Amino acid sequence: MNKKLLLLLSGALTLGACGQTDTSAHSPVAPTSSVPDSGAIPVSVKQNDSGHYSIYRNGQPYFIRGAGGTSRLDQLAAAGANSLRTWDTDNAQQILDKAESLGLTVMLGLRMGKERHGFDYGDAQAVQAQKEAIREKVLQFKDHPALLTWGIGNELDLFYTNTDVWYAVEDIAQMIRSLDPNHLITTVTAGLDQEKANLIQKRVPSIDYLSINMYGDLSTLPQKMRKVGWPGAYAVTEWGPTGHWEVARTEWDVPIEQTSTEKAQAYRERYESAILGDPEKGLGSYAFLWGQKQETTPTWYGMFLESGDATEVVDTMQHQWSGEWPVHRAPSIRSFQIDGQVARDSIYLEAGQVYDANIEAHHPDGEAFEITWEFLPESTDIKSGGDREKRPASIQGLVVKDEGDGTIRFTAPKKAGPYRLFTYITTEHNRAATANVPFFVK
Repeated sequence: MNKKLLLLLSGALTLGACGQTDTSAHSPVAPTSSVPDSGAIPVSVKQNDSGHYSIYRNGQPYFIRGAGGTSRLDQLAAAGANSLRTWDTDNAQQILDKAESLGLTVMLGLRMGKERHGFDYGDAQAVQAQKEAIREKVLQFKDHPALLTWGIGNELDLFYTNTDVWYAVEDIAQMIRSLDPNHLITTVTAGLDQEKANLIQKRVPSIDYLSINMYGDLSTLPQKMRKVGWPGAYAVTEWGPTGHWEVARTEWDVPIEQTSTEKAQAYRERYESAILGDPEKGLGSYAFLWGQKQETTPTWYGMFLESGDATEVVDTMQHQWSGEWPVHRAPSIRSFQIDGQVARDSIYLEAGQVYDANIEAHHPDGEAFEITWEFLPESTDIKSGGDREKRPASIQGLVVKDEGDGTIRFTAPKKAGPYRLFTYITTEHNRAATANVPFFVK
């Protein structure tokens, strides 16, 4: 293996995203009622006499109330969460230290090469070099008191063909077990089916529990775990709005995004039915995403806007985690139309013609809010598995008149093609609602 690849693997491994029926072999060697000399706080997964699995941290039951992301951690703790998830070890020391200061734990991701990115799990040298690079990360952070779980890879199964990747995961899990007896070990899959469950049970016996990323059909997960015969515990490490691959599409084949209000409702229902709905095997979850990102649109998965304003989803998760709503809540959206049509109508406009758009919004406590608008061309930089995408540039000068009450008059773009009209409803307390409607210019 050349030096360039070795250096790449060593530098790339950072923070990232199966349960077994017998976890006693994976219990910490130090007494669970005290902190080891290293400073690490012992964590284990145990099954009680009634068959229910639980995490125990320093001897106390610990249910994961977490979110994925490393920004706005003060707000995460204030919302009632107790943990955060990363996908690599970039800035891990600072993140762990910040988490500790806020009383949060960390699921620390160990990035592994993915077949869809060109990594070859048939290349023994590359696999070994990756293992050694991960070894250095484990040694570096294993004694931090905020550490909860090591996450080996994230969605290594997405679009893969070489199932030898599970042998590599097991080899790393065994290595971590020998280096760090105080923390949990898991790996993260993109959903779960029978074949995948069978492979992981057989080839990766050294993890403490399985982690699963799932979106629109999350409510089916407790039943699915039993259908595939998963023998142990699990956590949900990514979940949130209905995925862009799962929703209705326009006639020109672009996905129709939920409004932030619809997302908040989905988060509540999925948390109650799936995350809280499996006290036997479920260990908790990490909601996605405690932050903002461009993926299909700039608003699809982020629980915050680019401005940093918190959406209704943040309000909902605070209520689920703490039982309390925030003092100042986000506004909600009742309807959003262009030319009297909604997104599911597959809206066609004529280039250069003038149309009206209307948003109907309200605030649960009657607080004032401001409405702004943005036109974007449909994104063409569409990736898979959450890979980085480029945000489209805003189109300026289309608004002819803004009534200030949720209605605008605008000119359709002169260039034919697909677009979206976004609206952002914000308050002075940095709470927000958002929605967008796709349209096609003929």
